Order: sequence, then structure tokens, then C-alpha cells
Amino acid sequence: MLAASAQIRGNEIRVLVSPDRADWNYRPDEKCTFTVRVLKAQNLLPGVTVDYELGPEMYPVETKKAVVLKDGTLKLQAKLKTPGFLRCKVKAYVDGHTYEGLATSGYAPGQLQPVTELPADFRDYWEKTLENARTTPLNPVMTLLPERCTETDNVYQVSFRTKAWGGRFYGILSIPRKEGKYPALLRVPGAGVRPYTGDTYTAPGKVITLEVGVHGIPVTMQQSVYDALADGALNNYCTFGRDNRDAFYYNRVIVGALRAVDFICSLPQYNGRALGVTGSSQGGALSVITAALDPRVTFFAAVHPALCDHEAALKKRACGWPHYFYCNGAPDEKELETVRYYDTANFARLLNVPGWFSWGYNDEVCPPTSMYAAYNVITSPKELHPYLETGHYWYQEQWDEWLEWLRKQLQNL
Repeated sequence: MLAASAQIRGNEIRVLVSPDRADWNYRPDEKCTFTVRVLKAQNLLPGVTVDYELGPEMYPVETKKAVVLKDGTLKLQAKLKTPGFLRCKVKAYVDGHTYEGLATSGYAPGQLQPVTELPADFRDYWEKTLENARTTPLNPVMTLLPERCTETDNVYQVSFRTKAWGGRFYGILSIPRKEGKYPALLRVPGAGVRPYTGDTYTAPGKVITLEVGVHGIPVTMQQSVYDALADGALNNYCTFGRDNRDAFYYNRVIVGALRAVDFICSLPQYNGRALGVTGSSQGGALSVITAALDPRVTFFAAVHPALCDHEAALKKRACGWPHYFYCNGAPDEKELETVRYYDTANFARLLNVPGWFSWGYNDEVCPPTSMYAAYNVITSPKELHPYLETGHYWYQEQWDEWLEWLRKQLQNL
């Protein structure tokens, strides 16, 4: 007898919001028409009640509730006079259920610039911070994980010290079994608390990979341990110590990512030539930061990077995750001074190696306004591959394109 299990996939009812241009891009002061459609089994559903918001992302200027779509469609018009993103967000109510859809049109996004200020001692601060951290020996520990090893790669849980009183970083290291010298890839994580499995799929037997966690805890424990930490001691960790640039939680995270580069470079199997860093969301920010601060990094890839343009919220403009100053009133001056040292846009100014970026216009966690503001200040070689409809997630094509670019870099350098 064959066992079968049903998979739940998607909804029968969908809310589609479509700008009237295929590329979703407009010139300032040019009207965008959004067409809202509610479909059931791919046919228009008449008589649906919807709520909608319309305006710059995170700051809608038009909000309406209980609008009845007699034929299942609605057309809405709006425009922006300055560079940014215009978002139309819709909720439909059908048989006691709520369904959502949105679309976001871009207005001259290539002209966006960050609001955040660049501290005069920004570069000097990070150089001294890393110099001090590197006086602490790594003292690495490597533990073979036989159950995770493959025909081509040995897999270890590793840990190493980051800085005095900074604890240890943990990660999963994969090293090709065959003797030789290899390029390396550092994978930095998105936000959250979780275990890691390592990377033996990007280029099996051809590359050293190190996937790190950022919380100073082993990365091979049961999921329940990480759930308890996420709900307890590490809940909202992104705000810890943000009124002190040396005590801020991301200080040890950033230092740890750079010490991970130190660890990779200490491996006898590393070829000393090609070293990339990649990640998404929080990991996208850390990819930019690591590449900006360490000249041994030769390329990076950042997908929907977070921590971009924190101060934009003070100008009523979309800011990046974790939205420190969004709807929180006037910020504490110490907090404002601190986060300037932890803004992806400021690190982006220091980049001098090739970078690959990708994100979606519909991202509500890391709004495209914030990401473009950081991207536009980069002067080193860069390429952006937007997948317009995506939010804070990947399309398969996007994932495939990202992997292909990484493999090409690892092969060519």
C-alpha cells in the first residue's frame, strides 16, 4: 500500500494588485493606476468587500474600508512627486476569511539617497574595534559531525573566540575531502534564533563553506532550545544596548562575522585568493558590512538587506528593518548616535569589491526605499536583480540566479 499525504498550497481566493506598467516604474509626478482584482478559481469574484491603503510605503495617505467591488475589480490612481515607492495594499473579506494583496510602484528609485548621517569617525571606529578584537586569539574548536559528512566534504561544528569578553561564535564548516587549496564562502544568517545545517550544496567538493550563527550558542541543538531562547533571553535582541555603540548587540555580531573571516583565512585548505560572503535580510546587511570592513573578502551577494537607512523614519520615509524609529516618537539622542555606526548605508560607502543584490518591490520588512538608498551610494562594481512581486522571501528563479552568480565567482577567482 502506498502512503500519501495531502499538501496545503496557496488559497483558492487571491487578491491581485497590478500597476499599469510591466516594469512597475514611473517618473516623478506621473500617475500610476492600480487595478485590484479578487479571483476565485481564477475568475472574478463579484460583490467582495475590501479595505485598502494607498501612498508611500509605510506611510499611506489614503485609507478606505468596506468598499464593495460589484464586478470584482477596482481601479485606484496615485502618484509620487519625489523618488520613492508608492504602495497599494488591499484586504478582501470572503466568507469570514481575510485575504491580502499588494503592489508597489517605483518612482526614480535610482535617485534615492540615504537620510542617515555618516559619523566623522565611522571608518576609524571600526578599524580600532576590529584591531582590539584581533588581540584575542581565536582558539578554534572543530568537532567532526560524521552524520553530516558527504562523499565529497567533511562537515564540522566549529567555534572560535571573537573578542575579549565577547564569548564565542559557532558555525557549521564544510571542507572538501580531497587534498588541495580551495576558495571559501562565508554564509551569514538572517534574523532569528535557529540551528544550522551548513552548506554542502553550493559547490560540493570544490569550496570551503562556513555557515555561522550570531548568538554565541551551539548551532546543532534541538529546535525547542532555540524556540525557548527566541521567546525568552534573546527576544527582541536587535534592540539590546542600542544606546551605546560599544555595548550594542550588533557590535559583537559584526565583530564575530569578521572573526569568521579570520578563521577561514587560518585554514590550511583555503587558497588565499577567493573569499565570498552572502546572506539575506540581516544576513544581507552582514554581507555588505563584512565585505566593506575586510579587504580579504573578494565578492559578496546580498538579498533584501536589512538595517538600511534607520533615520529615514524621522523624515517620514520608509526605513529598513528593524524600524528603530518608526512610530516611536522622538528618538533618544544616544540611540540615534549609536545606530549610525550600524547602518548598512554607511558601510555601503566603503565597498570596493563586486556585489550582487536582489530584492522585491513588495517587501514590507525591508522596504525597497531603504535598500535602494544604501545601494545607490555604492561606487564599486555592483548589479541589482529585482524580482518585483516578491516580498520578504525568494522566488525559485531568484534563488537559482543567486547560486549561479556565487558559483561563477568561486570558479573565476
